[in-house]
Amino acid sequence: MEDLTVAFIVVAALIAVAVIVAVLVLRSRAAERDVAPAQPAPKEVESGLRIRLAKTRSAIAGALGARFGSAGSDESWQSLEDALILADVGPKTSAEIIEAVRRRDPESAADVSIALREVLIDCFASQNRTLNIVGAPAVVVVVGVNGGGKTTTIGKIAHQLVAGGSTVILGAADTFRAAADSQLAAWGDRAGVEVVSGETGADPASVAFAAVNRAKNVQVDVVIIDTAGRLHAHTNLMEELSKLARVAEREAGAIGEVLLVLDGSTGQNGIAQARAFLETVSVTGVVLTKLDGSARGGVAVAVERELGLPIKYIGVGEGIDDLIPFNPREFVEALIS
Repeated sequence: MEDLTVAFIVVAALIAVAVIVAVLVLRSRAAERDVAPAQPAPKEVESGLRIRLAKTRSAIAGALGARFGSAGSDESWQSLEDALILADVGPKTSAEIIEAVRRRDPESAADVSIALREVLIDCFASQNRTLNIVGAPAVVVVVGVNGGGKTTTIGKIAHQLVAGGSTVILGAADTFRAAADSQLAAWGDRAGVEVVSGETGADPASVAFAAVNRAKNVQVDVVIIDTAGRLHAHTNLMEELSKLARVAEREAGAIGEVLLVLDGSTGQNGIAQARAFLETVSVTGVVLTKLDGSARGGVAVAVERELGLPIKYIGVGEGIDDLIPFNPREFVEALIS
């Protein structure tokens, strides 16, 4: 009887082990069926300023491939000057740059490239390129023509300020363009900030007033005010812009920044538009947008040389992080390879 009991226990144990093994095997096979075949890691998306300025750099690089210092050097220099003009550096500035490079007596394309890099860096004066955040609240007014990237620039700056620990309110003072406030509201949501708006057609200065006062009441650090895209021919709109700036300054005590947003892809036309704004408000800095995919990156040189204003940011894409502080040396290094 005792032997039968032991035998029964042994058999039961073997059956239990067999069942467990079978279950584990079935689970393993099911897992193999459920797991998708391993996929190769996606190629990292190329990014960075150098990639974004590829078209401008390619045009200049082609001219730098000429045989400088040879009998055909005059043609080579003309080719380089033409490349700078096509990059929207501007005829006058391009001629001055070529003359400065030639005075350094470069003997090869490599020497020309080095000299050109140094001369371009020198074109950017030593200016304060940081965002001037002063006052309680600090006020930043953003101006520029429609389609230049004003609203997206505001959203990106708000995002950066919030990431840096500041609180922000946006003022939707572009009350003339349909859906302008909803576009700003969408960027406000992305940046996680409040937007103060008014009725369509309302006095833009009243919206600026409301935004600054709201910021005072809730002790917000920075107010960024969007404005209508004013073409220089619209005298009445320019006057309203001037009024808006006066109201904002009166309520806040000072305006820290008046940023002019310029579409980099418009080149010299953007500079002509900028001059009209300079006659209306005290612009303190430039945001140059849409440089990605454009062959006109040289306009940055023209902006500073012809307008005397510091470029504070450049826009290199549609993403919320695609607005970067402007660094002249990094910009030129990306432009001349």
